[in-house]
Amino acid sequence: MSKKGLTPKRRFPEFRGKGDWALQELGPKTTKVGSGITPTGGEKVYKKRGRPFIRSQNVGWSELLLDDVAYIDEETHGSFVATELRVDDVLLNITGASIGRSAIADSRIAGGNVNQHVCIIRVKPGELHPVLLNQYLVSHDGQKQIDSFQAGGNRQGLNFAQIRSLGIPLPPTLDEQQKIADCLSSLDELIAAERRKWKSLQTYKKGLMQHLFPRDGETTPRLRFPEFRDSGEWEQTNLEKLVDIQSGGTPSKSNPDFWNGSIPWVSAKDMKQLFLKDSIDHISEEAIDDGARVVPKGTLLILTRGMTLLKDVPICVLQREMTFNQHVKALRPKEGVEGLFLAFLLIANKDRLLTMVDVAGHGTGKLDTDGLRAFELVIPQPAEQQRIADCLVALYAQSDAEFDKLDAIKTHKKGIMQQLFPSPAKD
Repeated sequence: MSKKGLTPKRRFPEFRGKGDWALQELGPKTTKVGSGITPTGGEKVYKKRGRPFIRSQNVGWSELLLDDVAYIDEETHGSFVATELRVDDVLLNITGASIGRSAIADSRIAGGNVNQHVCIIRVKPGELHPVLLNQYLVSHDGQKQIDSFQAGGNRQGLNFAQIRSLGIPLPPTLDEQQKIADCLSSLDELIAAERRKWKSLQTYKKGLMQHLFPRDGETTPRLRFPEFRDSGEWEQTNLEKLVDIQSGGTPSKSNPDFWNGSIPWVSAKDMKQLFLKDSIDHISEEAIDDGARVVPKGTLLILTRGMTLLKDVPICVLQREMTFNQHVKALRPKEGVEGLFLAFLLIANKDRLLTMVDVAGHGTGKLDTDGLRAFELVIPQPAEQQRIADCLVALYAQSDAEFDKLDAIKTHKKGIMQQLFPSPAKD
C-alpha cells in the first residue's frame, strides 16, 4: 500500500513545501504485532503488587487507565515473557465494546504484560513515531478503518493481519512526525491535568457530602456550619412526610400526534445528571390533554424500575416543567422542605436506597413505592437545609464548569487532529 499526494489542511511552517504525505501500510513499519493471554486461573492469580497486567479496561482513548490495574507475580510473568511491555509500545484494544481504544505504554507499566484483548504494536525506530501512530489510531479516520473490519457493524474483534494492513498517513520526514507528536502530546497532558482537577473535585464533593449529612442511625452531621452548631439534632421523619409522590406514564406510541412536541418526557436514559434541563424524547400538548402528567420546575425525579437500579438509583431535579414515564416517580417537596437539599440528602443515602431494590421481571430492578414512602430520613430546619443546598449547588457548579473545560479541550484536540492528518478518502 502506498498512496501518495496526501496533504493535511494545516502544516507547521517549517514543513510547508517539504513534500507530500503518503499512505503506508502499518505492518512493514513494525517489529511486533501481537497480544498476550490471561493466566490460568484468571483473576484468582492477580496480586496486589508485582508485574502490571494490562487489560482492555486499562486502555483508554490515548491514555492509560490504571486505577484498577491488576498485577501478576514473577513466576506467572516468566511463562509469557514474549509479551513483556516496553516503553513506547502502542496498545490497541482488539475485542469487545472497547475495540479501537489505544494508548502508549510508559514507565509505569514497562516490564508488565497484556492479556488477549490487548494488542502490542511495536514500531521500528526511525520509521514511525509511536505517538503519531497512537494519535492516528484514535482519530476519526483511524477509527473508520478499524470499524471497516467489523462486518455489519458488529465490533467483535480485530486480527493481527487486519492491524498490519492498516493504512497510516505519514509525512516525508521523521522530524515532521515528531513535531505533530509533540503538539498532540502536549494537548493530552493538558487534558490529563484537567481530568485530575475534575476528579479531585469529585472526590472532595463526595467527602464533603459524607460529613454534611448524618451517618445512618445518627441525628447530627459531623460537619456543621457555625451558625447551626447549637441548633440541636435533626428531626427524624420519612419520605412520605416530606414529599407528594406522583406516578408517570407513557402516551400511546400508536398516536403520532402525542409525540415530537415541545414538552420534555423523561425516561431512565435521561437521568444521568442531577440538574435535568431536557430529555431525549418530547411529547405534545395533545398528550397532556390525554392525561400525561406534568410536574413543575424544582420537582425531584427518582427511577423506580430498570436495569440501572441494579447498581445505582438515579435522582434528578427538574430545571423546567417536564413529564415522565411509568418507571419514574416524581417527588414534589412539601412546605418547609427545600427540594435541592432533599435531592442531596437522598444522594447521600443511596446505599440505603440500593438495599431496597428488588429484582423484578427480566432481571430489572424495582424500587417499591410503599418502601419509598416509608424511607426514613433525618432533616434539619429550613434555614439549615438552604445553607447546605447552597453550598453543594456551588460545588456542583464548579465541578460542572471543570468538566465543560475538559470537554472543550478534547473537542479542540479533535479539531486539530482533523487538520494535522490528511484524510485518505472523503466520508
